Amino acid sequence: MRSSLAAAAALCAVAALPGTAAARSAGPEDPPAYGTAPDARRVEGEESSAHGPAIEPGFYTDDIGPGERRYYSVALDGESNAWISATALPEPGSRVEGMDGIEVALESADGTDCGDGDVSFGSDDTARPIADLAGRMIKEDGHCQEPGVYHFSVERDSDETADAGRWPLEISFMREPGLRNPAPGGPSEAAPDAATPSPPGAPKGETRLIEGGTGFNDAPGMGEGNWSDRLRPGETRFYKVPLDWGQRLHTQVEFGTARAKGDRAPYVSGAFRVDFYNTARGRIGTDGVGYRPDKPAAYRLDGQRVAFANRFDGSTELGETRFAGWYYIAVHANGKLAESVDGTVPVVLRTTVVGEPEAGPGYDGDAEEAGFGVTEGDREAAAEGLSRSAAESGDTLRLLGWTGIGAGTAMILGLGLWTLLARRSAARA
Repeated sequence: MRSSLAAAAALCAVAALPGTAAARSAGPEDPPAYGTAPDARRVEGEESSAHGPAIEPGFYTDDIGPGERRYYSVALDGESNAWISATALPEPGSRVEGMDGIEVALESADGTDCGDGDVSFGSDDTARPIADLAGRMIKEDGHCQEPGVYHFSVERDSDETADAGRWPLEISFMREPGLRNPAPGGPSEAAPDAATPSPPGAPKGETRLIEGGTGFNDAPGMGEGNWSDRLRPGETRFYKVPLDWGQRLHTQVEFGTARAKGDRAPYVSGAFRVDFYNTARGRIGTDGVGYRPDKPAAYRLDGQRVAFANRFDGSTELGETRFAGWYYIAVHANGKLAESVDGTVPVVLRTTVVGEPEAGPGYDGDAEEAGFGVTEGDREAAAEGLSRSAAESGDTLRLLGWTGIGAGTAMILGLGLWTLLARRSAARA
């Protein structure tokens, strides 16, 4: 009898796995929390660079208060590029101002600025995950080329009228191999392409369901095609697309009509926010979209061609399209939509990747292993709307098969199985 109960419980638990459609539909109305990396380690940054805890390539969690700056120590060699990002995670629905955000910086022991970045919430004043990165790049006549201890810092900019609660942080440290034969100013065979991209036509094929992740770590792969999801007010969902050297991303994010609350369908300025990030979680671009429940709206994202030498360009949009690997799209629905929308808003992402994969730079190391590259497994996962880990795990694939079954249906099946097993157990007794 105990085994029967265990089998039924296991079956029902599948329907409520975190991140599955059943779990989200059965949960409370509040947006699900950001899912940090499973192997992230807790660390506490210090207010002085002299005492910053050491971090290595991997993931870390911390938190930060208004006006604080947190320091961490990193040991860098003299051959590889280092990219360290911070993702700020304010409480959904908390009060933030447009200029609130974080600044990240990497400095040498003598205070030389190696790289920095900053990110804010923007004009729609909506709390959501935001991220940017700082890094040290190996190049001829560049700064911060020597091996040694460097200091990474995260500073929180916060208006006095904003929420004073502490923000959780997720820190990602990636090490990109250097080149075997670096050319002055960057590899000439991958010159930057600053031409205005020409948007292609809509992708062919039927629209398939996809469920965006809560963050970078559980974002599903999204290959070419038409993908459908739903957003509730205050929620952010992440998707990722594999881009190889020489490829360019085009995605149109469409927000369909929805049921309005009451007889009116008021227009919401900044109803949605679309953020675009590169492989190392550096933000490439962001924009807001206005919306009225009885009118569709859309945002078009036309990315630059992926090239190693883009990193030597001063512009953000081109300069950050510098890696082969996963690129992330985060779509956020403003909490103010709850005042005008009854339920969720349908979202369609029409995705096209232009260009054939090209040979990458001559890395002096395994770039794919370090997270800077596209594998066949990545492409397969994106074609199916899965994460890389899900595609590589047969058990996960079997569990994902249950996501198409509602929580109530799975519960009925589980109880039916329990009843059958219980009767067999009673008959044997």
